[in-house]
Amino acid sequence: MQNPDEDTEWNDILRSKGILPQKETEVTEADIVNMLEATIEEKQSKSAQQLERLSLDELDELEDEEDEKVILEYRKKRITQMKAEAAKARFGEVREISAEDYVEHVNNAGEGVWVVLHLFKQGIPLCSLLNQHLSQLSVKFPTTKFLKSVSTTCIPNFPDSNLPAIFIYFEGDLKKQLVGPHEFRGMNLTVDELEWILGQSGAVPTQLDEDPRPKVRDVLFSKLKHNDDDLSDDDDWQLK
Repeated sequence: MQNPDEDTEWNDILRSKGILPQKETEVTEADIVNMLEATIEEKQSKSAQQLERLSLDELDELEDEEDEKVILEYRKKRITQMKAEAAKARFGEVREISAEDYVEHVNNAGEGVWVVLHLFKQGIPLCSLLNQHLSQLSVKFPTTKFLKSVSTTCIPNFPDSNLPAIFIYFEGDLKKQLVGPHEFRGMNLTVDELEWILGQSGAVPTQLDEDPRPKVRDVLFSKLKHNDDDLSDDDDWQLK
């Protein structure tokens, strides 16, 4: 018996007479792509026709709904971001520690945590100034862990000549140390200058884009001007 699915002249005659059913055509990949594109175009056309039938008020309402969706999505993302920031911002003060607390608060500070440790002593003015500045910076940068400790309490026999001293750690590793008054600008040190110093090591995410400390040239010029003023005063006194 002849196969009815074969492509023969006789089968073609039988199909034309309706005796055999029409042979199913094979769908190629190109046919599938064309069908998809046709479907997309049809949906876009229907969507455009629907929009054309809307009044101005209905269009405004639709736009408001879309805006609300965008706002809600942004709000959701912002809340997630704020929660993440709040989880990091868990410090916000300068905590005093002893030698027994060192391992817990410095070595085991945690992943991604910067630690600024200030060794100080009562009665040293520059130490007191640094403690004031660090207190302000701890509020400004609550993701950084600020600590202070009396020098001889934390490290026995630590020499006063090395005070003030600041040690900067990241994830328990020492990254930078500032030991002795020569590392700072004496009692003229401002909180912005200290922020810049800490920011250069990465301890705080400072927004300062320029070193606020006076340049060497400015300091020399200031001293020369001061000397000239003294000479002028002497000349004035001699003329009297």
